[in-house]
Amino acid sequence: MPSNSTEEGEAEQSTVSFLRAWGDFRYKTESPLTAKLPESPVPPTVLATLITSLHARPVQRLPLLFPPILLGSTFMNIYSYTTDSAGITAAWSGLYLLLARQRKPEHMMQRFGARGFVRGAAMVVSAVNVVAGGWVYAKGKKEEGDSVG
Repeated sequence: MPSNSTEEGEAEQSTVSFLRAWGDFRYKTESPLTAKLPESPVPPTVLATLITSLHARPVQRLPLLFPPILLGSTFMNIYSYTTDSAGITAAWSGLYLLLARQRKPEHMMQRFGARGFVRGAAMVVSAVNVVAGGWVYAKGKKEEGDSVG
């Protein structure tokens, strides 16, 4: 009877690779598709864009505190502070996820309208940021002189 341990090992490795590639934006995989891509600060930028589109009209001040911090995390990533950037992205994405979960749409049409889909996308991106950024921050290696403070 053949062993499935190699298949399970490959599946686990691909999950770890996905989390690392999502959370650590300078991580390169051996895939020829991703090897040509530059470092991607997309996850916090996408979340900042979704949050802004949801809470800019009508203006809601508390949720609009999140996009500048997430964009600052993007700039930290670009300037090679990848572990710190992943930690900040995970923490603030988690806070936004807690804030967004409190709001419940009153009618069914509010849930499946354009705003509902954008809210759902923001919550999904936020949850993936929490998991991937937390993974990278927990497993990340800091080199000497690699701290922000």
